[in-house]
Amino acid sequence: NILLRRQQYRLCDREDEKISFAANIICAKIHNSNSVIQRALRDHPMRIDEQRFMNSSEMLKTTSMQAFKCTNADSLRGIEGEAANIYFSLFDDLILQQKEDFYYSSRSRRPPMDNVNALLSFVYSLMTSMCVSALESVGLDPYCGVYHTERPGRCSLALDMVEEFRACVCDRFVLTLINRKILTYKDFHEQENHGVLLNDSGRKKLLSAWQTKKRETLTHPFLNEKVEIGMLPYVQAMLLARTIRGDMESYPPYMWK
Repeated sequence: NILLRRQQYRLCDREDEKISFAANIICAKIHNSNSVIQRALRDHPMRIDEQRFMNSSEMLKTTSMQAFKCTNADSLRGIEGEAANIYFSLFDDLILQQKEDFYYSSRSRRPPMDNVNALLSFVYSLMTSMCVSALESVGLDPYCGVYHTERPGRCSLALDMVEEFRACVCDRFVLTLINRKILTYKDFHEQENHGVLLNDSGRKKLLSAWQTKKRETLTHPFLNEKVEIGMLPYVQAMLLARTIRGDMESYPPYMWK
């Protein structure tokens, strides 16, 4: 859709408009991270440090509002980084089973250095592919983003959209794989450089569980309609396209309840 893409490129050349989209997305990301924390407080109050989780939840609420009001890209990245530190400082506590084989100390990529990071990287890549396909299907260019830095070969807009789904879809899915013992230490192998990857058995189990996860339904908070999780990227891409065309005043990111 060349007309839509022309509008998209013009928007991405205007910093003031681009930052408003980015601020909405990062606000949603932090909100969804906080929702994961609050879900743990509701479901497992006796198995976590309740006061620590409550304090972190309040801090995430504050940073979410800061992100929403932010008008500067560098400041927004600082807010996002602060929120990520708060959220991931609790991530190991969300792992309730198989603690000897699955633990989280810090985020590592290229290569992931432990089983948990191997799962996070793999699932994030699956979600990125879904977002690329969704954006292309509605006529947008997945490589022209509003938040992630643009460079050749980097699907910046898809990576922007993934931020909305990291905590509420991807991270929760990874925790389910571990806590329900769908995957075990036998589903990974260590490389010569000490990086950790899923083996063939692990990938098959994960992809089977991912397909089941995508068929689950929930009520979309903006549309107020039942939507399969696998369709969420398409719904958000459609809303983003409508906003860029001018049919909507502001982009409504996905806010998990």
